[in-house]
Amino acid sequence: METKALTAGLSVSAQIMPDDLKAIKDAGFRAIICNRPDGEGVDQPNFDEIAKAARELGLEASFLPIVSGKVRDEDATAFDAALTELPGPVLAYCRTGTRSATLWSLAQSEQRSLADILAATKAAGYDMVGVVRRIVNGGKTPTDTGDASYAVVIVGAGAGGIAAAASLKSRKPGLEIAIIDPADIHYYQPGWTMVGGGIFNAEQTARTMGSLIPKGVHWIKSAVAAFEPENNAVILDGCRVVKYDRLIVCPGIKLDWNKVEGLVETLGHNGVTSNYRYDLAPYTWQLVERMKQGRAIFTQPPMPIKCAGAPQKAMYLSGDAWHRRGVLKDVDIQFNNAGGVLFGVKDYVPALMEYVKKYGAHLNFFHNLVAVDGAAKKAWFDVAKPDTAVERIEMEFDMMHVCPPQTAPDFIRVSPLADAAGWIDVDQTTLRHKTYDNIWSLGDVMNAPNAKTMAAARIQAPVVAENIINDIRGKAPSAQYNGYGSCPLTVERGKIVLAEFGYGGVILPSFPKAVIDGTKPSRAAWFLKEKMLPPIYWKGMLKGREWMAKPEKLTAN
Repeated sequence: METKALTAGLSVSAQIMPDDLKAIKDAGFRAIICNRPDGEGVDQPNFDEIAKAARELGLEASFLPIVSGKVRDEDATAFDAALTELPGPVLAYCRTGTRSATLWSLAQSEQRSLADILAATKAAGYDMVGVVRRIVNGGKTPTDTGDASYAVVIVGAGAGGIAAAASLKSRKPGLEIAIIDPADIHYYQPGWTMVGGGIFNAEQTARTMGSLIPKGVHWIKSAVAAFEPENNAVILDGCRVVKYDRLIVCPGIKLDWNKVEGLVETLGHNGVTSNYRYDLAPYTWQLVERMKQGRAIFTQPPMPIKCAGAPQKAMYLSGDAWHRRGVLKDVDIQFNNAGGVLFGVKDYVPALMEYVKKYGAHLNFFHNLVAVDGAAKKAWFDVAKPDTAVERIEMEFDMMHVCPPQTAPDFIRVSPLADAAGWIDVDQTTLRHKTYDNIWSLGDVMNAPNAKTMAAARIQAPVVAENIINDIRGKAPSAQYNGYGSCPLTVERGKIVLAEFGYGGVILPSFPKAVIDGTKPSRAAWFLKEKMLPPIYWKGMLKGREWMAKPEKLTAN
């Protein structure tokens, strides 16, 4: 008899026997709930037998029988009441544990997020996909799903989602497309490095979402709760259902600020900042301008993260500012990277190391930020060098720029679309889902082994659009994605090392070497980043104009 914990106060299990109750008590349980009707199986003890043995051991027992496949709304209410009344921890059981897990899921619908419920039941080995709509509906059976239906539904109106919608509309103007996103504001996130470096104003990186949704595309201003790929349905918060013929999933990545103890409480105060947030990037520049001496720590968490070069971009632009003001000699720069290399593509490392030396930065590899005390100006890092026991160290700071840990959004990680690590599971060439052939994904949320950058989404969107149009026409995919990503590494004000590469770290330059040699710092690359890329983004990529982004033709292996 194996018990599976859903919470600290509740575990579930398959059918138990009277002889199991001693072990159940010894495991710390104080009460049991039976969710299996008597007489369901020939080898099943009646509840009275179980209850008698339980009470002899000092365990309380409650009987809430549920017919298999017929969990009623009132059953979930009764289960919740029993959990409240009984002393915990409680063990609930049925034939396999599924009915007990279902009752808990429905009972918790107004107390926990759907993602938390699905994560807990999934970890225990129970699939709650069949009751997702009821969970989203507050644990009640929906009476009116209010279905809407579109040829293409896009989840996420970030760079990838709007670009994909625009590219689809440019190919097939009459296509019925809906894009789902609750946000009012759309951000040009690559600009935040420049905000933190005192080059851009934050306002330059923000526009209203309504001004950017392509003409003729329906905007559903809501959050997605869950997916039902077997029913070609997306479930929204509030249990509304949107049906699709084809689905594109691109909600971006989750910045997990809470994973670092004490970080949320001190962000924007006490010298702790991050260019990964619109409201904090200006604070980065304020700190840099004010700093005359002391220690500045720049952190990078374990991969994957969006724009892997961004943590060191902040370091370089800060170091350059201190160099220009003549205070660099009094600033101790520490770059604490959870990984083991400065940059994943070795061709660009020599140029970057020249700037590491110029700014006197100390590279601390395998240092992962785990806790911060902003008021005390202290941070703690787990140092996990290969073949060495993990050591926790303390470092004081005057300024700290934090790159937060990152993961797929909660509603993606617990969905049937995700791989074991929680990312959307796609074919890395066509960006089509490996299991559901009417679903595609692009941007930071999918599991192709490319750099998670806006430049990658700029190339991916036309590939997805081309392949969806082919699918609509009954043709095989014709466009391929080669893993292209770009990271303009701002090594000083006025110069950039333009890293451009694809799968396997293969260099994929957009310009002849005579124009821009990406392995060397370049003023031309700075001009591209500062002057050209923002209008290419706003007026090109988000408008379906695929400048330097025409899809590559798929080649046979």
